[in-house]
Amino acid sequence: MEYNQEANTCPIPKGILVVIGGKEDKGDKKEEKNEVREEILKTFISLIEKENPRIEIITSASSEGKEMFNDYKKVFSGLKAKNLGHIHHIERREVLNDELTERVKQADAFFFTGGDQLLLTSLYGGSKFLTQLKERYIYEKIVIGGTSAGAMALSTPMIYAGNKDEQDITGEIKIAMGLEFLKDVCIDTHFIDRDRFVRMAQVIATNPTSIGLGIEEDTALIIRNGVEAEVIGNSIITVIEGFEISSSNITDYNADQKLTLRDLRVHLLAKPSKYYIQQINPPHK
Repeated sequence: MEYNQEANTCPIPKGILVVIGGKEDKGDKKEEKNEVREEILKTFISLIEKENPRIEIITSASSEGKEMFNDYKKVFSGLKAKNLGHIHHIERREVLNDELTERVKQADAFFFTGGDQLLLTSLYGGSKFLTQLKERYIYEKIVIGGTSAGAMALSTPMIYAGNKDEQDITGEIKIAMGLEFLKDVCIDTHFIDRDRFVRMAQVIATNPTSIGLGIEEDTALIIRNGVEAEVIGNSIITVIEGFEISSSNITDYNADQKLTLRDLRVHLLAKPSKYYIQQINPPHK
């Protein structure tokens, strides 16, 4: 059977992602030298390119949805974005029965807060809501932001378990399908603060096609056209590539084996660095 390149070409998304490493400045931090106040959330709003945009804040990853919404309501209102909606679900049946079509159509931007990324995927995976949101992201210039767990859920593969005390043992990092706004990309957040380099390296060892993006707190990536990433914020991004891994013991996962990897490639990027997310796994543009 002849391969049809055109039929297997993915569209270039018109939407923009703002992927945040958590603890973004909301105007309540002590000002440090050379820091830009509220840079990430100001940028998120400016990317919408509309006066008083409609923003849907999705707090379902958190067990304290009302409090989380009120926190962002305060900061967004202070940044002159007061047209806000709140989406929060506890059980999947609520998602399946909640008619969100008009809200998805009318919103200019969506923001996933922190909490538990596995909650987001188990609630919204395969839902009409997620399909409609992805369609808008692909075909319209909307902005989708996520912070902490809300950022991690935007990618596939997605880490959902494995802390720094066990990250050096093969097979101890658990991954699942994310919401897949980014394919063959794994996002981890609070990256330096919580010492998460080795756990990301383990994910990339098991999935060398993927790229690991470790985002530190109060730092973010703006991703345009699905592949063009730009660093903003007050710390750095760690990029981990496994395309050239020559050997690993990642399959020795039944003997508490410590991880060994050779020829992993790493980049450290601060603003205004740019990074192109390679697309090596067909179909691609």
